[in-house]
Amino acid sequence: MTKTGFLSLIAVSVVMASCGRMHNLKEVKLNGMAQGTYYAITYYDEEGRNFQPAIDSFFRAFDMSASVYLKESVISRFNNNDSTAVADDAFTYVFKKAQEVSEMTDGAFDITTMPLTNAWGFGFTDAMKLSQEQVDSILPLVNYRNISLENGRLIKADPAIMIDYNAIAQGYSADLIGKMLETEGIKNYLIDVGGEVLARGAKPGGKLWRVGIEKPAGEGDETRTVDVVVKLKDKALASSGNYRRYFVKDGVKYSHTIDPKTGYPVTHSLLSVSVLADDCISADAFATAFMVMGVEKSRDFLSKHPGLEAHFIFSDAQGTNQHWTSPGLEKLFEDNNAE
Repeated sequence: MTKTGFLSLIAVSVVMASCGRMHNLKEVKLNGMAQGTYYAITYYDEEGRNFQPAIDSFFRAFDMSASVYLKESVISRFNNNDSTAVADDAFTYVFKKAQEVSEMTDGAFDITTMPLTNAWGFGFTDAMKLSQEQVDSILPLVNYRNISLENGRLIKADPAIMIDYNAIAQGYSADLIGKMLETEGIKNYLIDVGGEVLARGAKPGGKLWRVGIEKPAGEGDETRTVDVVVKLKDKALASSGNYRRYFVKDGVKYSHTIDPKTGYPVTHSLLSVSVLADDCISADAFATAFMVMGVEKSRDFLSKHPGLEAHFIFSDAQGTNQHWTSPGLEKLFEDNNAE
């Protein structure tokens, strides 16, 4: 797909219905599977139009850009050193945003961790414990500064470098679906793609969108329960956690979040973080970065970047869950604000 072709798909994939406009907004709820997870979308439209076919078409096109699980996707072709692969608009935007967040977080966020993700068993291989020698042999491949995008081509310092958009692409897909709906005049919607949420406008009567932040589970298969409820308007909220994707080897718990500098899964006490931002791609990327950075470094980062807010759940020395929330997000908790 050409660079212009991707966004053109978004612009023309939904055709305006010809029937007359109605005075009362109708609620439309859509659900489906995409990107290896679920999506749930609610919006209000005077005509009650169903955009699910266009949204499903969008996800298929997006996967052909950003999914490492499709052999013919742009990202897979780059990872396999296909010299004919060319970045489309979606790939390019995500790449630039990823590099920006990497620079801002001093490499805590890094899309080149794919070789380590695979080696630890959180990608295409089975879970395994690596020796220090194995980690050291892979680490030279992990550094966001060793890749660049030039004229639509991914330039690597080493052909063995591989990239992964899993920590940022879902957020961007929510942003793009939002733009699709807005093109059709939809101003009030809530988009949830695998837990990455984008809210615009409000419900009829001005009621704000309500989004739950999950309480960390003790085991990976425990029932999901809500920790706090956030009321959103014109914001995005994305979460990342270490309590569902992990494995235990020789009595040691290895989480799926890899520290790009050490090459090992993170070992600090942070269990989950939810980030509030203006767009979902930013919320998604910084949630992953903060999982690597830990509570104290993340709090320091937040103090210098007022456009971001966060809610942290972490365990103390006794193993009891504790919370810290930035003031801007705390005031959006359900008990702290009115409709």
